[in-house]
Amino acid sequence: MGPLAGVKVLELEAIGPVPFCGMMLADMGADVILVDRPAASGLGLDLAREHDLMLRGRRSVTLNLKRSDGVSALLELAARADVLIEGFRPGVLERMGLGPEILLERNPKLVVGRMTGWGQTGPLAPRAGHDIDYIALCGALHAIGHAGERPVPPLNLVGDFGGGGMLLAFGVAAALVEARASGKGQVIDAAMTEGAALLGTMFSGMIASGQWREARAANILDSGAPWYDTYETSDGKFVAIGAIEPKFYADLLFRLGLTYEDLPAQHDRAGWPLLRARFAAIFRSKTREEWSRAFEGSDACFAPVLAFSEAKSHPHNAARENSVNVAGIDQPAPAPRFSRTPGAVSSAPPPRGAMGGEALRDWGFSAAEIAALRRQGVGFAGDGGTEA
Repeated sequence: MGPLAGVKVLELEAIGPVPFCGMMLADMGADVILVDRPAASGLGLDLAREHDLMLRGRRSVTLNLKRSDGVSALLELAARADVLIEGFRPGVLERMGLGPEILLERNPKLVVGRMTGWGQTGPLAPRAGHDIDYIALCGALHAIGHAGERPVPPLNLVGDFGGGGMLLAFGVAAALVEARASGKGQVIDAAMTEGAALLGTMFSGMIASGQWREARAANILDSGAPWYDTYETSDGKFVAIGAIEPKFYADLLFRLGLTYEDLPAQHDRAGWPLLRARFAAIFRSKTREEWSRAFEGSDACFAPVLAFSEAKSHPHNAARENSVNVAGIDQPAPAPRFSRTPGAVSSAPPPRGAMGGEALRDWGFSAAEIAALRRQGVGFAGDGGTEA
């Protein structure tokens, strides 16, 4: 059932980090009811529901929170929940009549997780933005890219998911532990700017010690070092090496057929251009697959650079079963692994309102209470999959 079995979560429909957080909680066994808008409203990347994989493991009800009876219904749902997560701009929930003070008055044990880009306060709090903006403001984007070239956004992994959804999921888990001890809920102000900044904590120490240059590709971990970079192979594909430690670097040279005597010292920055040129020429002499075989069993910190569609078939990934197929779609399996209460994907992304009636019954609502919620605008599908 997962380590969060028994935890009841309300997730208000949102994009990016909020559904990612909801997915993580659902994967770990939480019972997540997705409170959908009555109809699609053009949020996000306009994926068909069956392809919006971050919505896996949920049941859904629909509700119009712009209506006063919809707000009343949401308060009834929140009174039965352990957690509520939302991603509105600051002040929106309050203007609806659903501010944290009201939610906590109805349910003092409720954990209210609020996900924004800039945070609930500060000069930029009411402004729109996306991942690329949040990681730009916290310093992360500036560090990513090649020397002399513009910064390159690392997809939306650093802000939306690492610094956003995963941060919120951690906050929720921490607040649940505290609530069980104190009997009191609280509000989590999770900002992607701060989450992305937190991911860069190591670099603050390296800058303070003089071990990090703020020019792009001028350091060990940002492709500045020739032994921590990617190289093209003869078939137009790429491999990655990360041979930082001396013993791993020695193995790298051995696998490439090089000797120390022929090369500049590993940490001789003046010699890095020559070292990079030698590595590049050698890696271009074989295909990616040939290099993978050549480095098999090696500690040279080598890996082939795989596309998303290739990764699930790699022998290591297959052995770890880190991909699952749900409703015909391959996708990453729940993580991390638990020895006694493993997580699992319980279902595919739900259509709007799917399995909502079942969810309300499981949350302890009586038939009369469910009928009252229906009159307040809560929509859901019956067990037969039709609107009821």
